[in-house]
Amino acid sequence: MLPLHANPLFTRLADAERILVAGAGGGFDVYSGLPLALSLLHQGRRVHLANLSFSALDGLPLDDWAAPDLAAVTPESAPHQNYFPERTLARWLREHDYPDTVYAFPQTGVLPLRAAYRALIELHGIDAVVLVDGGTDILLRGDEAGLGTPEEDLASVAALAGLDDVPTRLVVSVGFGVDAYHGVNHVQVLENMAALERDGAYLGAFSLSRATREGALYLDAVAHAQQHTADRPSIVNGSIAAAVRGSFGDVRFTERTRGSELFVNPLMSLYFAFDLPGLAARCLYLDRIEDTHLMRQVHSRIAEFRDTTVTRPPRRFPH
Repeated sequence: MLPLHANPLFTRLADAERILVAGAGGGFDVYSGLPLALSLLHQGRRVHLANLSFSALDGLPLDDWAAPDLAAVTPESAPHQNYFPERTLARWLREHDYPDTVYAFPQTGVLPLRAAYRALIELHGIDAVVLVDGGTDILLRGDEAGLGTPEEDLASVAALAGLDDVPTRLVVSVGFGVDAYHGVNHVQVLENMAALERDGAYLGAFSLSRATREGALYLDAVAHAQQHTADRPSIVNGSIAAAVRGSFGDVRFTERTRGSELFVNPLMSLYFAFDLPGLAARCLYLDRIEDTHLMRQVHSRIAEFRDTTVTRPPRRFPH
C-alpha cells in the first residue's frame, strides 16, 4: 500500500528505464502527454514520443519510415506541410535541447497499428507505455449516451492491450469536460471512473500546475503550436492550457470555437491515470475491432455495435 504522498502513476513507472509516451487520438494528443514526458526526462529516463497522426504522412520519403506504418518525424520533415503537429512538436523540442524525434502512426485498423507499436517498442527496448488522451472519450465503454470520437482512441487501446509482453501499460486522460462538445456526458465518465476504481484499474489524479517546470514548458509548447498552426490550433490543448493559467468560463483563444460556448475550468488541468489492460477489459466492443486493418472498419464496427446496444440515459450533475 502506497503512502499518501506517493503518486501511483509515477510509482508504476519507477522501475521503467525506457518509456514511450504516445498520443491516442490523433491531432495534438501527443502534446497532452508532453508534461509527463518532460518530467520523466528530467528524472534521467529515456523517453520517446509518438502520436496517432492526422497529418499527411503518405508524402514522407522512404528514409523517414522506421518500419511499416511507423514514421520518424524530425524538425526537417515535410517543410511544405502547414498542418503537422508531430513536426511542430519536434521543432519545439529541438529549440529546447530535448530529443527531437516524434514518431507518427497513420490512421489504420488495430492489427497494423499494433504491429507498428511493436516495431517501435522493439526498436528502443521500451519497457513502459503511457497512452495519453486529450479528453475523456477514451474512458467510455460503449453504452454511454454519447461516445465522442472514440475510433482512434480505442484503436490505440486495443493495439496496446494485445502487447502483453510490455510490463507496464498505462492510460492517462487530461482535459475533463472538453468532450461535452462531442456529446459526451461527463457524469457517465465519472461513473466509469468509479467502476475502474472498484476493479483496481484507477491510479488516481493530480493537477498540472504552471508553477512547475513541466507546466511552464507545456504552456510554452502550446503557445508555440498555436503560433505555427494558426489555421488549425488545438482546441483541446488550448483549453487545457487556459485552465492551467487559471482562466475560467468561455475563454477565446482561437476563431475555431466561434459560435460555441466553452467552459474552461480547473478540472481540465487534472491528469487521471489508469491501468491500460484494466481499462481495455471494460470496453464492450473491443473484441469487434480486434481484427481490423483499416480505420473505416473501426468506424463501422463501432457503429454496428451502437445500433444493437441499449444506451445508459444521460444524467446531469446534481449540483
